[in-house]
Amino acid sequence: MSRLISLLFHDIYVSDPSESGFEGEGAARYKLPLALFAEQMNRLAAVLQSPPVLLGAPQTSPASSSVAFTVDDGGLSYLTAVAGLLEGRGWHGHCFVTTAWIGQRGFLHKDQLRELQARGHVIGSHSVSHPARFSACSRDQMLHEWRDSIQALQDILGTKVYSASVPSGYYSRQVAETAAEAGITTLFTSEPETRTRSVDGCQVLGRYAIRSGDGPDYPARLAAQSATARQTAWLRWNGKKVL
Repeated sequence: MSRLISLLFHDIYVSDPSESGFEGEGAARYKLPLALFAEQMNRLAAVLQSPPVLLGAPQTSPASSSVAFTVDDGGLSYLTAVAGLLEGRGWHGHCFVTTAWIGQRGFLHKDQLRELQARGHVIGSHSVSHPARFSACSRDQMLHEWRDSIQALQDILGTKVYSASVPSGYYSRQVAETAAEAGITTLFTSEPETRTRSVDGCQVLGRYAIRSGDGPDYPARLAAQSATARQTAWLRWNGKKVL
């Protein structure tokens, strides 16, 4: 079975977390100041032997011991901060977009999404409305969130969209089944795990979330498969699920 260390980031800011993405205390926990993010990229570059992999087209699968770079929500900082720091190292990432927020303050616009795709980044769905607990939605609502967001992105980009990430990470088998029914072939959760599995032809992958309180070496430690870093991520995520 293939193993993947997938890193999950959100927004990057210069002076105020409200510059990009969703606002509020919950969202701010995952937003990083630019200086910290830049240093994290420096330390990540020191341990990676090859660029992060890109997934999202049919029949693609991660190489052994590979790393993927993902950013959720579709905040403006993917263009203003993330893309340049990745491209400066010859890297690209996955930008998962909440389509109802396209063009809103702090979020990417249609032309910016097209620009990022042209620059080599993978644009995928993060649902239409970002339900607080996706796994609690009805099957019909899940299908609406996947199908309508995929269609909106395809209309903007002019190409097929095959990848998605689960809003807030709340996963169930039905989440993957409905994603597969909507044509998604690669689905990222927020479960801190390296295994990949297939549900109705949809490849399901876990991710390790980076939070505002994490130090500059945390993503690099995850990429280097530090047992301590991975255990910390597992405890945090499962503690959140209990709460």
